[in-house]
Amino acid sequence: MEYAIEMLNITKEFPGVIANDNITLQVKPQEVHALLGENGAGKSTIMSILFGLYQPEKGKIKVNGKQVKISNPNIANDLGIGMVHQHFKLVHNFTAVENIILGKESTKGLKLDVASARKRIVKLSEKYKLYIEPDVKIEDMTVGMQQRVEILKMLYRDAHILIFDEPTSVLTPQEILELMKIMKNMIKEGKTIMFITHKLNEIKEVADRCTIIRRGKVIDTVNVDEVSVEKMAELMVGREVSFITEMDEAKPGDITLRVENLNVLDNRKLSAVKDVSFDVRQGEILGIAGIDGNGQSQLVEAITGLVTPESGCVEICGKDIAKLSIRERYENGIGHVPEDRHRHGLVLEYTLEDNMILQSYYLEPYSKRGFLDRKVIRQSADRLIKQFDVRAGKGPLTLARSMSGGNQQKAIMAREIDRSPSVMVVVQPTRGLDVGAIEYIHARLVEERDKGKSILLISLELDEILDISDRIAVMFDGRIVDVMDAKEADEFKLGRLMAGLEVES
Repeated sequence: MEYAIEMLNITKEFPGVIANDNITLQVKPQEVHALLGENGAGKSTIMSILFGLYQPEKGKIKVNGKQVKISNPNIANDLGIGMVHQHFKLVHNFTAVENIILGKESTKGLKLDVASARKRIVKLSEKYKLYIEPDVKIEDMTVGMQQRVEILKMLYRDAHILIFDEPTSVLTPQEILELMKIMKNMIKEGKTIMFITHKLNEIKEVADRCTIIRRGKVIDTVNVDEVSVEKMAELMVGREVSFITEMDEAKPGDITLRVENLNVLDNRKLSAVKDVSFDVRQGEILGIAGIDGNGQSQLVEAITGLVTPESGCVEICGKDIAKLSIRERYENGIGHVPEDRHRHGLVLEYTLEDNMILQSYYLEPYSKRGFLDRKVIRQSADRLIKQFDVRAGKGPLTLARSMSGGNQQKAIMAREIDRSPSVMVVVQPTRGLDVGAIEYIHARLVEERDKGKSILLISLELDEILDISDRIAVMFDGRIVDVMDAKEADEFKLGRLMAGLEVES
């Protein structure tokens, strides 16, 4: 049979690690072929080779039966291969339209024909229900909207072999269902899809076949309808995985974080957080559920010091911190796992060991009399790398930029938990993580809660909110519309509240 894509005996090495070890991948025309594996297993690397971002040391690639050399992404585009990247390839000070047409600009005479391109983009966004604000700059968009721009960029180029690298990691449950429908429609239109994901239920929903990669090697290729979710997880991780976090009953203590009558504007000076009040106690996890864009990002920014609220107060252990600097907030007991790990979580050009001390480099034992103690810094980074299973080819000296997204996330979690703050503001903590890593991160958050820490969990993953929260608050249109005990919540009830509907009694 003639395959749409054949990647035969592909080997790719980076310093200290073999990312792809003799991988063979064969994708049939008009199928959704899933690629499953742990963080750092080599999934994004093999797809980056197909898209021309990397060159393999060994192996060959065939597209529709013909051997090709894909030396850069322009050749991939010419072959009809498009890729939605996990870490967006967008120019932050360009608008959505400018990003989508970049490298594929049409002209009218000597001028760029932006108006025609804009019309086509709006039509595509309506057709695929990928609604964006075409004239807004990327830096002013939510992560979810940036993801949509990436998908439209590929559709704009008429790609017929589509690579989706973790496309749902920033989408709401409703948007994920919509994307699944879009993918099925694309298959009907004759397109072929390669789908990298950690979410096993999504593979069951949309994929025909699935290739499982572990530590750079192919473990198996299976027909999805013949294999259980549990079996796929076991093949991926190499052991049985628990999908439910073990939790004892919470024993809430004193209020540690109090937010009162908080009002915050967004970057367009519109009201994003409207008179929000809540508290989080010692020894509990308060989950905030909501569809992306309902004020969660601005709420987090006001608590952590990234923006100044219009009014209201934020208290840690009774002290108003609303006007303190970010460093002072950290010193007063706030920890922060940000929504966008690249913009706010890591300095990508720094080593892993330097990223581990971003908030504490000026304190003992990391520095003495104004000089960094490299030996102590390295020992501390080594300890956290082992403790949190952060896979980094050069250990503490690995550049943050060179690590997989999931391992970057684990590094941020390791740093924040190790600092042992009184209040942890945790946003999308398992975004882009595989089931084994999710199991571990959830267990660590519950462990911190059991040590008496207060955890504010903001997540677009309803399963995550329901799995580890003690209480759940729902945000809609910048307001908290309800707070309930997690035992009283279910997906239907939360879904209606998130959509701004009354809950049926």
